[in-house]
Amino acid sequence: MDYPEPRIYVAGHRGLVGSAIVRALRARGHAQIVTRTHEELELTDQDAVRAFFRGERIDQVYLAAARVGGIHANNSYPAQFIYDNLMVQTNVVHEAWRAGVGRLLFLGSSCIYPRLARQPIREDYLMEGGLEPTNEPYAVAKIAGIKLCESYNRQYGTDFRSVMPTNLYGPGDNYHPQNSHVIPALVRRFHEAKAGGASEVVIWGSGKPMREFMYVDDMAAACVHVMSLAPEDYAAHTEPMHSHINVGTGTDVSIHDLAHLVGEVVGFEGRIVFDASKPDGTPRKLLDVSKLRALGWSASTPLREGLRRAYDAYLAAQVADVAA
Repeated sequence: MDYPEPRIYVAGHRGLVGSAIVRALRARGHAQIVTRTHEELELTDQDAVRAFFRGERIDQVYLAAARVGGIHANNSYPAQFIYDNLMVQTNVVHEAWRAGVGRLLFLGSSCIYPRLARQPIREDYLMEGGLEPTNEPYAVAKIAGIKLCESYNRQYGTDFRSVMPTNLYGPGDNYHPQNSHVIPALVRRFHEAKAGGASEVVIWGSGKPMREFMYVDDMAAACVHVMSLAPEDYAAHTEPMHSHINVGTGTDVSIHDLAHLVGEVVGFEGRIVFDASKPDGTPRKLLDVSKLRALGWSASTPLREGLRRAYDAYLAAQVADVAA
């Protein structure tokens, strides 16, 4: 029996995560992909979101739209991080339910877990302790997003799912000098140091924290896999009030080793210095991905290879900017 092609709305399709999901969907032959730019649809505006869902017959939603950033951005704009993310999530989830959307996937973040969570971090460690202060507003918003989906499932019988990706990197990343995450920040700084002939690069923090990093196209493949699961298979590996699934590689690396690896990939030959007077953030953050593996999916891109692809994408973007 032939089934109609689903119309899939990817919220945040221009971002690191959303653009990777669009690539993954297209690679699997999906042609009915609906997107809107920020200028075309303001997701913090409930009336605009309601009108969008009324006007489009949407079958599935990937909720990848979010205000994101590194330690500096989270510390500098806490009100914007909590307000914007709460509003986007609330509007999209509520209006998707009102419009009868069949399935929705909410993308959170591994920062939802306690700062000193047991390692590796299992899904049921959520809310066992205090959050990392430097990104608490963002983390609280993401926790609310999980509970929003769970609550609609419990009350209305919806099929709204949640995944919690680890730290992501790759094509489409944000390379802003202050507001980016660690890998794009390192790529830009090492590239500029190499181009400028600098003898050293100074990195924030001691270099001791351990982090897990995942190539964004692996994450997108995992999201499509989770969305494709039969409801009974998803339910068999989750609980109504612990329904999110970790998405990661299951391995981590110190910031010290990561910096040296990025330096090698970029070709920087100078000295790398760590400024321990700057904040480190969470000491370690490694996700337990046993649920995802039990559901039939594992990451496939090694860190060095992913970094090489990310640097190639950065160079291509630089060339495109010059040409423009």
